[in-house]
Amino acid sequence: MKKLVLALALACTLQAAYAQKSDADMQKAVDKALAATQDAKKATKPATWTALGKAYMTAYANPMENITPGIDKNTFTMMNKEKPVSTSPVTLDGQIFEKQEFSHVNAYFNQAGILSIVEVTHPSVPGDLLGEAAKAYSKAFELGAKEKDIDTALQEIANAYYNDAFTAYQLGDMAKASDLFKGAADVSNTPPCSVKNDDAAYNAAFTAVATKNFNRAEDYFNICLSNGYTSEGNIYANLSECALAKADTLAAKNYLATGLTAYPDNASILTSLINLYLQTNENPAKIVELLDEAKKAMPDNPSLYYVEGNIYVGIKDFEKGLAAYKKALEIDPKYDMAYYGIANVSLKKGEALVDEINALDVRDWKKYDELSAQLTQEYISAIEPFEKCYEVSSIPEVKAAAADFLKRLNFQLRSVDPKYQAAYEKWNSIVSE
Repeated sequence: MKKLVLALALACTLQAAYAQKSDADMQKAVDKALAATQDAKKATKPATWTALGKAYMTAYANPMENITPGIDKNTFTMMNKEKPVSTSPVTLDGQIFEKQEFSHVNAYFNQAGILSIVEVTHPSVPGDLLGEAAKAYSKAFELGAKEKDIDTALQEIANAYYNDAFTAYQLGDMAKASDLFKGAADVSNTPPCSVKNDDAAYNAAFTAVATKNFNRAEDYFNICLSNGYTSEGNIYANLSECALAKADTLAAKNYLATGLTAYPDNASILTSLINLYLQTNENPAKIVELLDEAKKAMPDNPSLYYVEGNIYVGIKDFEKGLAAYKKALEIDPKYDMAYYGIANVSLKKGEALVDEINALDVRDWKKYDELSAQLTQEYISAIEPFEKCYEVSSIPEVKAAAADFLKRLNFQLRSVDPKYQAAYEKWNSIVSE
């Protein structure tokens, strides 16, 4: 759930060596284009504002004119005649890079010598050039510029914002990343831009949460919803987190309730809802009521009963949990997660028995033997449903989890009966493949 959508908006292509223009030339071109917009006659012409937008974009691109991520260090050195001011190793997200500092940019090379990140440290013209360019093109559109031309220009700006945001994220600057993702989202929603960058809106919100800017996070998660972008339902859990951060428990519940109805299989929503009800000392069983409407609409959906089983297991009402899982199997005898849920009940009971054993007085051997026998039985009870889960599932991750549990359970039971030793060897071999 809580992860950034990591994708570059622009494809990188190799550029021929080209000398950057001076900052003074860039500022002069922007000033000239700005002056034209102050002329009463010229200001009414869309071309005047288009020219201003182009001037901003040219100034924006100038520091990176010869620098293309993806090229090797030798090619970079040949294309970029400027010598680095300094070179040093840096660690980003656990990876070591060589950082080369130049007058306008920092270049980061990975351990294979490939240029991976380019950070502009000194723009040719100060200010939010992308934002100013977007305003200029928007004004040109108002004055009658061709929709196709302005659409293309706005998409270019949104993509540039997105890539800069991704760079800031890689460098660990969440506040800057959030501002830039916001810029990408805003421009993509500016008429006549025809491509809505929903990933940018989600990432603007995600990074805003990281900086505790919950108002922005809530705004942009809601923009995602309005555009029909739910991240498979995770947006509702995100919005609940924002509401809770603002101490709005009712809004948090409403977000999760809405999300659970639409996405009953979403583990993040379910976990958040159970935890919220527990924190507020309310009965999580009330969540079952939310599932009833979904059951009416989808009476043959076994996953709804699986969710119900998880709710009851979450509050340690194991018998009702088992009943719900068994109901799911009545609907679909090959529903892997229902078998997984039944096995998990035995594991949860086993956890409780282990806690009880650990709390015993060391002299209470009789009780110890009694509880140990119960624990053994719970482990035995978990084996068959895990085996059925492995047998019927077509999902590699589910099969892998079931196999791992079977390996560990049979290892624990190997002294009870030789068959468990043999089973352990079988499942250990499967897990090791």
